[in-house]
Amino acid sequence: MPYRPNVLCLGLTLALAASLTACKPAPTDTTSAPAPAKTAAAAAKSGIDLTGLDKAVKPGDDFDAFANGGWRKTFEIPADRSNYGAFTVLLETAERRNAALIAELAAAKPAPGSDARRIADFHAAYLDEAGIEKRGLQALQPQLDAVAAIASRGDLSRVLGASVRADTDPLNATNFHTANLFGVFVAQGLQERAYVATLMQGGLGMPDREYYLSADKEMADARKAYETYVAALLKQAGIADAETKAKSILALETKIAKAHAPLIDSQNVHKANNPWETVAFAQRAPGMDWNAFFAAAGLDAQPKIVVWQPGAIAGIAALVGSEPLPAWKDYLAFHALNHAAWNEALRGPGELPKAYIDLAFGFHGTTLAGTPQARARGKRALDATSHSLGDAVGKLYAEKYFPASSKAKVEEMVNNILAAFDERVDSLAWMTPQTKAKAREKAKSMRVSVGYPERWRDYAKLEVRADDALGNRLRAELHEYRHQLGKLGQPVDSGEWWMTPQTVNAVQLPLQNAMNFPAAILDKPFFDPEADPAANYGSIGAVIGHEISHGFDDTGAEFDAQGRLANWWTPSDTQHFQEATKKLAAQYSAYEPLPGLHVNGKQTSGENIADVSGLTIAYMAYRKSLGDKPAPVIDGLSGDQRFFLAYAQTWRGKIRDAALRQRLLTDGHAPAAQRAQTVRNIDAWYDAWGAKPGEQLYLAPAERIKIW
Repeated sequence: MPYRPNVLCLGLTLALAASLTACKPAPTDTTSAPAPAKTAAAAAKSGIDLTGLDKAVKPGDDFDAFANGGWRKTFEIPADRSNYGAFTVLLETAERRNAALIAELAAAKPAPGSDARRIADFHAAYLDEAGIEKRGLQALQPQLDAVAAIASRGDLSRVLGASVRADTDPLNATNFHTANLFGVFVAQGLQERAYVATLMQGGLGMPDREYYLSADKEMADARKAYETYVAALLKQAGIADAETKAKSILALETKIAKAHAPLIDSQNVHKANNPWETVAFAQRAPGMDWNAFFAAAGLDAQPKIVVWQPGAIAGIAALVGSEPLPAWKDYLAFHALNHAAWNEALRGPGELPKAYIDLAFGFHGTTLAGTPQARARGKRALDATSHSLGDAVGKLYAEKYFPASSKAKVEEMVNNILAAFDERVDSLAWMTPQTKAKAREKAKSMRVSVGYPERWRDYAKLEVRADDALGNRLRAELHEYRHQLGKLGQPVDSGEWWMTPQTVNAVQLPLQNAMNFPAAILDKPFFDPEADPAANYGSIGAVIGHEISHGFDDTGAEFDAQGRLANWWTPSDTQHFQEATKKLAAQYSAYEPLPGLHVNGKQTSGENIADVSGLTIAYMAYRKSLGDKPAPVIDGLSGDQRFFLAYAQTWRGKIRDAALRQRLLTDGHAPAAQRAQTVRNIDAWYDAWGAKPGEQLYLAPAERIKIW
């Protein structure tokens, strides 16, 4: 679906890991870990890839390398990907299943007007290369004509308003980018039980303001490559004086980037809680014809709109009023072409003829992400269809591939982990009874949705044609935007899903105090009904714990049980929490994934807290699941050893340097290799793997971060 969730997410779609395959026992274990208790091995699969270990590495020096180094030495990232890991395995599983579903639909020749027909036609149109070449810019021409007709600031404001889409999200650090000058997000208000529209910064062709402003050599090179790409795309469309216009576009985007709020500021909900009366926009952000903008965006009936980055909105509006109209027209023409040639939501080529998408992939795919070649059109067709008709595909996916037995087992794990969280809260000596009560209230009322939503989207008003690939995508984006606007004035739906069943990810929704665990992530290698519980708790259990913990991290602490912005901590508890999070931020900031480029511990704070806390409560839940019985030894590994190995192998992966650089600058998640090292904060990991002073990951007990 062409929208971004209001989520604090696990970051799985970009995460790095690899296939975890059950293996035969290794003949010996050459690590320095303590020997496991001599219990009878169970018949269950261990869920651990023993062949992927690198036993030349001490677990206490680099647990990621120990768990994944053997695999990493021999695995080569496919040429059509910027990274590869366990989450990619799940993505490929979902892709194969979607392919089978769509093939069945096409063969059945579904009735016109049905969702099945929309799926089949959308997919067929994307595969119709000859038709795409023939149509050229036809679907885009109305946008280009509207841009060409701009003759005043009012015209400019109307075109900008008409281009707004629901392609941004204030609570997900990976989704601040929007292809349009502004993005609109519709969800429950920060302090009211009603839907409100939020206006957010956008308008950049590169991933983040740092790509425009940083003096770093790689960023300077990216700017040169971007200018070359802009000129080439304009020239391909037959636009004259392309090189001069490319310089003008880059100069304008640099001014927009200077107006943008930095990522860390955008993560601060207190800086973002700015409800403006719509009549006050002209005074607070002069330069834009706001009446024209809101009318074109369908927001003119709203008495107020939340402004997430007020400085950016005011700064960009000033540019709308001051920069020459020809510069804006060139900018808008380029972005219309760029959006059609490159699908930002899918990070892949769009639906224009080959000459355009080759240019787009050369910059976005190769220069920015280091990917040598684009994915095959058939795979892109599946992604595009699943994205634009998410619930229509998802309903079929859930019915066929997510049995009730798996749903019941995952729900049982969720309940066990929530119970462990409640127990953990009770054991916290530093937390006051008042805050403990609030935490328990929030955990008790947290809505957990597993597999698929209770209600499905209605696509009856979406026109899909078998001969109009780009038109289908543009109409799907507009359909999604209208769906989001349609929520305004309606009762809040606490059970609303923000991901599809075929999405490989998981989300925590602060504004709903809810979690979504899509069916596609509840599968091998993350969840195997036949595997021993240690692996399931270490893998999908830690995912579940991560999402639960988001309700109680540095952002979750700002939202109460009803999803309202209301800090429920006492001052003393807040002080303790902030001190612990500062220490955790410092721990992550010490990691240097690329020479001279460190993890930003503050930028990734919420996700790091969720990793530590989620792993803690997943381990507690695993131990409780054993009752009073000892864990079996499987593949020569104790239960605790398998638990922590499963966690580390969840984050197994390889990533190209360009993609890693982009991730470090723009993502709210630490890179996967560093996330695997979260284990160093868990006491039980030291007992399981014998890490000791002098080893690189070793932390003295007092230095281990314990937040929840």
